Amino acid sequence: MMLPISGLPVAPRPDFRWPGGRRMALWVAVGVESYRPDEGRTEDILPRSAAPDHVNAAWRAYGNRVGAMRLFERLSGAGIVPTVLLNTDVYDEAPEVIAAARRAGAEIVAHGLSNSDCLADMGAEEELAYLRRTRDRIAAEEGTAPRGWSSPWLAHGARTLPNLARAGFDILLDLRMDDRPVTLDTGAGPLLAVPYAAELNDSTTMIGRQVTARAFAGMIADEAEELLRNPDGPPVVMSVVLHSFIAGQPFRAGPVCDALAGLARRGSEIWCATPSRIADAWHGAG
Repeated sequence: MMLPISGLPVAPRPDFRWPGGRRMALWVAVGVESYRPDEGRTEDILPRSAAPDHVNAAWRAYGNRVGAMRLFERLSGAGIVPTVLLNTDVYDEAPEVIAAARRAGAEIVAHGLSNSDCLADMGAEEELAYLRRTRDRIAAEEGTAPRGWSSPWLAHGARTLPNLARAGFDILLDLRMDDRPVTLDTGAGPLLAVPYAAELNDSTTMIGRQVTARAFAGMIADEAEELLRNPDGPPVVMSVVLHSFIAGQPFRAGPVCDALAGLARRGSEIWCATPSRIADAWHGAG
């Protein structure tokens, strides 16, 4: 199935800006994840050992015990409302994280039941039921259904995009094919792909490529400078993707959150938002 792009957006109208006349919208994701012990897919800091793999399990558990709270505190102190990419098993395993996310005013984005799961391993009907189960759990816990979806492992099946529309999602947070939102025509309803950073992402970059936290902070600053270089250019979206057990580590949190706080202080140019607010502003520009 080809990616169903209904049209790459140029500025929706010549005078469009984000609220407050700003050129750039910034959203910051914090992945809050659950993994089944010694089963399915995992993110590891050391090569996975034989079960029971206590070292990697403890590294991931750090995020839900300490790292997420650290990131929420730092982001809130900078005036940035986090977007939580949530595995719903966390509701049962670490309710304190959910309480902290609510205190931070976070937008909850559906991220599956567990990060040991992968949509690419499911058939179409199983996948649709899984999407609905994830959405329904968040709706029951938060009182409002999530609009956004982000796939575990950024993986998709042949019917994922139409299934997301059928399951009631209208925002996809997996892709970056432009610096602006792009509407995907799924055949079952539109999805707005709000730019998601595959590289300004602590998992792919700080773990996958072993980039230091200070170098990652420099990448954040460089991206913002380039996106804002042309003051008369079209509106753009910048995203930064963090995970509680990666950027939430003490030696990483400081440089990364300081870089984000520096962007938040540029309030005349940068609108710190969440995916739903970005989608609403974008749709309202038509």
